[in-house]
Amino acid sequence: MENGTKFRILYLFQYLVQHSDADHPFSTVELIRMLKEKHAIDVNRNTIGKDLDIMRQSGLHIEVIHSTQNKYYFDGRTFDVPELKILVDAVSSSKFITERKSEQLITKLLTLTNSYNAAKLRRHLYPAGRVKSDNEKGYYIVDATNDAIDMKRKISFQYADFDGNKQRVLRRDGQPYIMSPYALIWDGDYYYVIGHCDSHDKIQTFRLDRIIRQPEILEEIIEPAPVDFSLAEYNKAAFRMYDTDETVEVTLLCENHIMKALIDNFGMDVDTELVSKEHFKTRVTVYTSPTFYRWVFSWSGAMKILEPESVRMEYRKMLERAMELS
Repeated sequence: MENGTKFRILYLFQYLVQHSDADHPFSTVELIRMLKEKHAIDVNRNTIGKDLDIMRQSGLHIEVIHSTQNKYYFDGRTFDVPELKILVDAVSSSKFITERKSEQLITKLLTLTNSYNAAKLRRHLYPAGRVKSDNEKGYYIVDATNDAIDMKRKISFQYADFDGNKQRVLRRDGQPYIMSPYALIWDGDYYYVIGHCDSHDKIQTFRLDRIIRQPEILEEIIEPAPVDFSLAEYNKAAFRMYDTDETVEVTLLCENHIMKALIDNFGMDVDTELVSKEHFKTRVTVYTSPTFYRWVFSWSGAMKILEPESVRMEYRKMLERAMELS
């Protein structure tokens, strides 16, 4: 009989968690019917009332709506529906997480609300088909890298690019990279690890979904970060442009409407100087990769590189090559 009582209370609580909220409360009659139909348990109204009182006295968030027929619902959720919507959207749109893993994670997130809200959230999901990673090891790569950072241990991993046939090709002929990881960076829908790379003896950044398999955590202690190293400044300079190794301070002449995009990428403390009613100058530290030049080009002449001259010439040559091939 004692086990029957325990199971009955658990069944009641589980049902209220999964199916009730302030808009969907249940009366004692409805809960009696549920226990009979789903679990073949016969109870009366007094027993149900006592069970619900026990739940409330024990700190479970069971609320009562007093009326001719008292109604009950669970009100102890960690996340509200708008908060869950943000989390579900973030998982759904993340390029780093594969389609299959996204579906699994969203299913778990939806268990944090009741069945009504879960159905509502699923109806509002965007359809599949967006660009997603194909690396199913992503979760484990992030987990192992994070563990290595906590343990202050070096990691060893193989890194890949793609060839013209969309096949993965190992960099350095498969020879592993040895790295002292300092931090994980989420940027442009992808995870990156930043740290000191032994093979090049300098700070480098690698995209985690291009790491072939779970990195090996080595016994060797990491190389300490340089005294003048600032993760915040490095991340700002990287600007989603992790294709080159050295940063350069670049002076740009911009039309005023570009200020918003500049602040979005470099923050409010970006160095700017008003030079006319229509233009301002800015000095930013960036990686002068093709990604940076594409960003400049995307403004259709509203942004111009002033200096250094070497960067101006590199940009000009890039444009000339594009014109020759067009």
